[in-house]
Amino acid sequence: MECSLRSTPSLGVDELVAVLVAARDEEAAIARTVESVRGVFPGVEVIVADDGSRDGTAESARRAGARVLRFPARGKGQALTLAERAAPVGRVLLLDADLEGDLAPLAGADGDLTIAAFAERQGGGFGIAKQAGRMLVRVLSGFAPVEPLSGQRVLSQQAREACFPLAAGFGCEVRMTVDAVRAGLRVSELELPLRHHASGRDVAGFAHRARQLLDAFLACGPTAVNHRNHRGLRLPLVGWLVGLRRDPAVAAVAAIGLADDLWSGGERGFRAHLVSRRTTGVLKLVGIPLVGLLATRKLSGALLVGLAANFLNQLDTRPGRALKAYLLVAPFAGAPLRAAVILAPYDLREMAMLGDSGANALGALLGLSSVSKFTARGRWAAIGALAGLTLLGETRSLGALIERTPVLRELDALGRQP
Repeated sequence: MECSLRSTPSLGVDELVAVLVAARDEEAAIARTVESVRGVFPGVEVIVADDGSRDGTAESARRAGARVLRFPARGKGQALTLAERAAPVGRVLLLDADLEGDLAPLAGADGDLTIAAFAERQGGGFGIAKQAGRMLVRVLSGFAPVEPLSGQRVLSQQAREACFPLAAGFGCEVRMTVDAVRAGLRVSELELPLRHHASGRDVAGFAHRARQLLDAFLACGPTAVNHRNHRGLRLPLVGWLVGLRRDPAVAAVAAIGLADDLWSGGERGFRAHLVSRRTTGVLKLVGIPLVGLLATRKLSGALLVGLAANFLNQLDTRPGRALKAYLLVAPFAGAPLRAAVILAPYDLREMAMLGDSGANALGALLGLSSVSKFTARGRWAAIGALAGLTLLGETRSLGALIERTPVLRELDALGRQP
């Protein structure tokens, strides 16, 4: 691992195979950027990842000679991740859509991950987001970057394998540096006379930097690769936020689910976990009903909490599916809606994931609320229904059943990004 700030490049490295540009609403700048890159690197493919632009960014980039991939607005890290898969094997250059300056020294730098450090500061706010980025990288990897948020980077094939899929949103650069250092790769910074449009000290500028700050913290927390739509995006796990309630039972279930998010193996279903014995799935199988029993002092409470947590977890195989089920059932169980309403847009747009921590915690909320809301007969009826659904999910795919049922399929797809 190399941790340094250099002023001159070392040549003789692997040939650059592609330049990846993430862009949203950059119609005014993207053509100039693409033309400049193509002039400096003739023959190298320029791939523009249009992240939900509402203007003519895609057409301007295409006319300038770039290959354009258009996606719904998900975030910078997600757009670059999908663009990287379209690039050939080899060294790639990442850059922002509004960059000006000579990128040849950066592309020719040695090492696995080289980051461009701007020779002169341009505009910006009070440096809070940048300082936070430096702190996160230093604490998590030991590397002390000058420009933790710089989007101008060149990655070797080894660095691509270590860092992609990137963390979501504007947190992608911070986590990329952490991942590269942790992988033992050579990481350095190269000071260059580059320019870009810096956000100012106005409402839009402060909102942008607040988003950078939030994304950086989320990127450095628990993340997981989302295979629910076969896109393989790396998203922050935010379901544990449901556990930040005053109810210790919900917090305990969220913690158990988070352990499964972080350390689970390849086992799926009760049978596989019971055969393997020492798995996080067995921890959930025992721990969540035990939490329900301690919280309610009722056997029906233990079963409701355990079965409801498992049911929502079974549904969490497509964006927004578990949250929609929760929002439909919660009014009948007397469960709170606020957390689910807040998280639903992020989950549906693949900007964040519930994970087991969130699905289990929301299920526990349903179960705990049902104990006080339902009569004894109602509780046992709910237990029977949940047990039947759990058995069905063990023998058949609930997701496939939803997709074969027209009404459920339409409801399931509502609000989800294509």
